[in-house]
Amino acid sequence: MPDRGDRGAPAVKIGSMGPAGEVCEEVFPGPCSMVIFGASGDLARRKLIPSLFKLSRDKLLSKNFFIIGASRTELDDGSFRAMMEEAVRETGDLDAGAWADFSARLYYLKIDYGEKEAYKRVKGLLAEREKAHGTGGNRIFYLATPPLLYTNIIENLAAADLSAGGKLIIEKPYGRDLKSALALEQTVLKHFSEEQVFRIDHYLGKDTVQNILMLRFANSIFEPIWNRRYIDHVQITVAETVGVEKRAGYYEQAGVLRDMFQNHMLQVLSFIAMEPPSVFESELVRDERVKVFRALRPLDTGNIGGSLVLGQYVEGEVDGRPVPGYAEEENVARDSSVPTYAAMKVYIDNWRWQGVPFYLRSGKRLKTRFSQVTIQFKGVPHLMFRETLGGGEIGPNALVLRIQPDERVQMKFHAKSPGSKVCLRDVLMDFSYTEGYRGIEIDDYERVLVDCMLGDKMLFVRRDGVELTWSFLTPVLEMYEARQTPELNLYRAGSYGPMEADKFIARDNRKWAAYE
Repeated sequence: MPDRGDRGAPAVKIGSMGPAGEVCEEVFPGPCSMVIFGASGDLARRKLIPSLFKLSRDKLLSKNFFIIGASRTELDDGSFRAMMEEAVRETGDLDAGAWADFSARLYYLKIDYGEKEAYKRVKGLLAEREKAHGTGGNRIFYLATPPLLYTNIIENLAAADLSAGGKLIIEKPYGRDLKSALALEQTVLKHFSEEQVFRIDHYLGKDTVQNILMLRFANSIFEPIWNRRYIDHVQITVAETVGVEKRAGYYEQAGVLRDMFQNHMLQVLSFIAMEPPSVFESELVRDERVKVFRALRPLDTGNIGGSLVLGQYVEGEVDGRPVPGYAEEENVARDSSVPTYAAMKVYIDNWRWQGVPFYLRSGKRLKTRFSQVTIQFKGVPHLMFRETLGGGEIGPNALVLRIQPDERVQMKFHAKSPGSKVCLRDVLMDFSYTEGYRGIEIDDYERVLVDCMLGDKMLFVRRDGVELTWSFLTPVLEMYEARQTPELNLYRAGSYGPMEADKFIARDNRKWAAYE
């Protein structure tokens, strides 16, 4: 059991019995308050408030809990609650009785992020509500604003004497390159200790990402073959059907490498490639993840085309409806060269993985929405059925970890077809992740929010991890901004991405695992 509750509010542990007779230990956070900066924004409406409401409805939050929303929008408590009620209603999870209880703990304060006096008002309202709700001074400050406001908010929190003892949650992107990440880090650690800082990557909160560790380290059939002797290559794919939607202002500055690779893609890679810690404990797990980043081989900037393919979607059709190209999206420059797709080949220079390529790809406006990891094993050393098969070859074995949607684990292997003839066929052993589970399910944001309240940092990104991932990507970003990266390959919305990505992996005489 990870060390939950040792650094946060007092936790409550309750033993329960799972559907298969397994013993599960549930840990619930104690009293606390949360101040959400940027509370009228998209993140708070789509993710934070719906997640916090669902936790409250499912009795996973303390009764001694309240939220203060702070932003520049002209609202009062009543209008803020109405706005958030509509946001929760859109998720389909609204329960009138549970909402009445939850919304009574929602408060709002209009502030100017650059005005020092505003933070004194935050401090005053916090003290007043803490007394009423009995939270005991346990405070979480959530930065759900555009990144350019982070420094201002952090410095003003410190000036109002609000940084001592509170927790600080910082959303991605944590900087836009190594230099800016280090500058932000300097500001953060000037006013908050590393122990107080929670750099959030909600992707790590997905149950199926955490299941990677359980699958590897709790099953003796997998760990002995999880290395260069048996694995041919690894594919990590995050495919999205959506475009930039209302995030064009951000995406024009970020692109797919900053938006997906520096955080989600490399973090999932660390779960796949890490060594087993001696104990399942937060800092030891994070130590092993960071070691993966240290072992990443720098991309060959002299031959970047051998490691990277970039693309941008043009108009096409997704789910039966026409959609514009990226350059036609609202608030996107018509001559924009921002990549919306990337395929990258990386190597990990250590004893376990030397010579094994990891293929990472992610893109927007693709044919199918899914995230998965495919572990493709090497072929058998000698095919004794060659003559029976007419000199042909059989495909590789593969282990597929579907992260979303339709979470599952699949094992592809070969077996004889029924009948008198000697014929081989591919067989799929399929495990649905939620099948047979009857307990409460929580999503990625709910998971990381609870862990922050408990003080468990296993699923959060550490300072050295941020620096190492930016160190790995910054040379490529600098080349891209200097127009020295490979040309931008156009692909039709609703397709599987640029054809050049298939050629890219074909250069290694391999094939991408099927999208479906």
